[in-house]
Amino acid sequence: LHEEIIDFYTYMSPRPEEERMRMEVVNRIENVIKELWPKADVQIFGSFKTGLYLPTSDIDLVVFGKWKALPLWTLEEALRKHNVADENSVKVLDKATVPIIKLTDSFTEVKVDISFNVQNGVKAAQLIKDFIKKYPVLPYLVLVLKQFLLQRDLNEVFTGGIGSYSLFLMAVSFLQLHPREDACMPNANYGVLLIEFFELYGRHFNYLKTGIRIKDGGSYVAKDEVQKSMLDGYRPSMLYIEDPLQPGNDVGRSSYGAMQVKQAFDYAYVVLSHAVSPIAKYYPNNETESILGRIIRVTQEVATYRDWISKQWGMQSRTESSCNRNGVTLIVDTQQLDKCNNNLAEENEALGKPRNKTSETLSKHSSNSSSGPLSSSSSTLSSSSDVDSDGTPCKTSKQLSCRQPTTNRVGSQEVSLESSQSSGKTQNSQTANTSSNTNKSQ
Repeated sequence: LHEEIIDFYTYMSPRPEEERMRMEVVNRIENVIKELWPKADVQIFGSFKTGLYLPTSDIDLVVFGKWKALPLWTLEEALRKHNVADENSVKVLDKATVPIIKLTDSFTEVKVDISFNVQNGVKAAQLIKDFIKKYPVLPYLVLVLKQFLLQRDLNEVFTGGIGSYSLFLMAVSFLQLHPREDACMPNANYGVLLIEFFELYGRHFNYLKTGIRIKDGGSYVAKDEVQKSMLDGYRPSMLYIEDPLQPGNDVGRSSYGAMQVKQAFDYAYVVLSHAVSPIAKYYPNNETESILGRIIRVTQEVATYRDWISKQWGMQSRTESSCNRNGVTLIVDTQQLDKCNNNLAEENEALGKPRNKTSETLSKHSSNSSSGPLSSSSSTLSSSSDVDSDGTPCKTSKQLSCRQPTTNRVGSQEVSLESSQSSGKTQNSQTANTSSNTNKSQ
């Protein structure tokens, strides 16, 4: 499992051409902003800034300037005028906690959120980078957890899920309060830590009575104590996470689906614990089935999208190895990844929800056309979240009408993680000795 997490991180980490593509999107939008307000300052924050983004994550931008009122509609009109985005994809969420403009780039189909004069976003990106230096395991855990929530539609704050910042702080708290000091070392076993994370937040953490605090080395806080300092009529949210940059701010206040996330974490704990137990060697297909692939997958649609990006923005020879955004040498090719059974149908049935469209097997994919990255067979809609959106790339109606299918088709199989089949299958000997944090709050 440890090796599979490393393989997943290596494969999913941002590639140089993906960063170039995203910077082109940022530059197009920045040019429009500078034309309106030459002295405005445009900054990147969120997962694109920290490097912890999935191939289909959105870009978060903040514009700093002096206005009597936030110029949401002025910028929205300018973006339409310059055809930066299809007019059907541009939305102004002026009633949101943080008013933003949402759009989908007309060529790359990358989603972008634009806010104004929000200082905390940029500060949070630096905070995340500082914690990554302290806990080298964080990027590996976070990328797996983001994919886990994404394919279950639990990653959008707008729909009650857990956003990227909340998820990151949960992972930091988990490591801060871990009973074993070696858990934070670079040579820690990522598989054991992932299972313990699922065990903590899926089984032992008391969401009703306990909150999470990151400051001063990390601690748990009683919600009763928190409520005493709040205004009358207010109470801590189900997933209370104190913002280390603004102690009065509850980062998890909008995650009203926290109990559904808890249930998904519990399921993952059970599945992975069984997969690494000593009796796992007697399971059918044990030698060919990925352990991590039992709870997460990468769809062929995403692989096709990344291939399209490589063709459009890739500058290095395919025979050369290149380093991605997170400094990992890319050696994993799509064709090398093994097919495996992910058991997601059983899980969704257990959770009482339909399968996520991004997790379904895709029956058809058009070849990578220069007119856009996705085939017309996909049916994913644009996100309306106020936070990082890691969904499948969406299509505009204009792109759908202009794309022509070709005879080159991609197979319908899912792309899954390469099973580590080293001698003796070391993953199966890994125990599920997932002792919980001794200071877990009940």
